[in-house]
This record gives sequence, structure tokens and C-alpha cells, in this order.
Amino acid sequence: MKKWKVSNLYLFAVFFLLYAPIFYLIFYAFNDGETMNSFTGFSLAHFEELFSDSRLLLIVAETFLLAFLSALLATFIGTFGAMGIYYLKKRRNRNAILAMNNILLVSPDVIIGASLLIFFTFIGFKLGFSSVLLSHIAFSIPIVVLMVLPKLYEMNDTMIDAARDLGANHFQVLHKVILPTLTSGIIAGYFMAFTYSLDDFAVTFFVTGNGFTTLSVEIYSRARQGINLEINALSALVFVFSMILVIGYYFISKDTHKQRGEEK
Repeated sequence: MKKWKVSNLYLFAVFFLLYAPIFYLIFYAFNDGETMNSFTGFSLAHFEELFSDSRLLLIVAETFLLAFLSALLATFIGTFGAMGIYYLKKRRNRNAILAMNNILLVSPDVIIGASLLIFFTFIGFKLGFSSVLLSHIAFSIPIVVLMVLPKLYEMNDTMIDAARDLGANHFQVLHKVILPTLTSGIIAGYFMAFTYSLDDFAVTFFVTGNGFTTLSVEIYSRARQGINLEINALSALVFVFSMILVIGYYFISKDTHKQRGEEK
């Protein structure tokens, strides 16, 4: 009983340290004043300022479009990349490629951003939306591979052999057997890639160029100029959206596991 209380107290302390700054930020989004020094009264003025700031709203829309496209393409490439790694015949080659994939996950974002900037500059590629999109796809692919690959190891290969014995071609095996088995991993990979793209700053800061920016870079630029509670209002809305995303992922995953259980 004592051990249970200590563990719960530890969890409470961890979650408090993580969420307290977020709720503090959101709390002052409703402040009637212009600073975070004191709460002078409840107001929605900063939300009104946010929705009247057309430039910031455009940046938000472009950031979400970027996250959607990069996550979609990274999920497609990463899923087939995981399948390619899984079906490699030589174990040494499989482990080598998997190690290279994992190195990209632990590499500092500054190193990845600088290397991509050097690469784009070397080939004469113009920095902007396209360079940021390609960069986000590049660092999201290893995440998707890591999400999908365990599902491949859990897959029963006899189902594939049975499908082929029944006359299924390669496309039918992929569509009817392999992809349905990987659905939960693919969904998890997409949501992870979407989240990473949405809040990435370091890589984006290097490859964004002139004329295009993302939400994280814009917030950083505005924060350097001083406290602006419009950013608090925006942060509150993004946090709510993130919560909706997590809840949606939970129910999608739950339905997927339920369907797989019914099929079994």
C-alpha cells in the first residue's frame, strides 16, 4: 500500500511539472491585461486579436497543411520501407539498415537541419515550403518505420502463405493480409509524424528560407520581441486541438484492435 502511494505521488509530481506551465500559459490567455504579471480580469480579447490576425492564421493553415502532407507521404514511404527491412533475407543487412534508421532518430535536430540546409544549398534548391516539406518527410520516415516494424514481427506469416496457396497475387496479399495487420502501426506512425512536423522548430528554422514560415518559428520570432498574450490564445487552441487528436487516436486504435479481435 505504501509503495502504491509513493508511485502515485511520483506520477502526480511528474504530470504536475509537465502540465503546470501549459495551464499557466492557457490561464493568461483569458487575461484582460497585456502581461502575465498579474490576472486583472477575464476577457476573450486576445482570442479576438488572434482571429483578426490574418497573417498568423495563414501561418497556422500552412503549418497544418505541411504537417498533413509530410505525415501522409512519410507514412506511405515509411510503411513500405519497414516492409523492405523486414523482408531482407540477410540478417546482417537488415540490422545495418535498421541501425541507420535509428541513428536518424537520436541525431540532434540541429545536425539534421544544418546538413539539410547544406544539401539544399549545394544542389541549388530554393528554400521555402518545398524544402521544409522534404525535410519533414525525411525526419518523419524513421519514426513511421519504428512504429510499423514491430507489427510486422507480430504478423503471422502463415496467413500470407495461406493466401498465396488460395491463389492470391502479390497485390491481393498486400491489400487483404499485410496492410490490415499493420493498420494500428500505420495509424500510430501517421499521428507521430504529424505531431513531430507540427511542433518542429530546429530543422524548420534552418530550411524555411524567406517568404515562408511555420507556427513554431513564428512563435519564436514573436517571443523574442516580448510577451504577447495573442500567442497564449493560440497556444490554448493548439493544446485543445492536440487533446482532440489524442482522443481521436485512442478511439481509432480501440476500434482497430476490436475489429482484429472479432476477425480472430
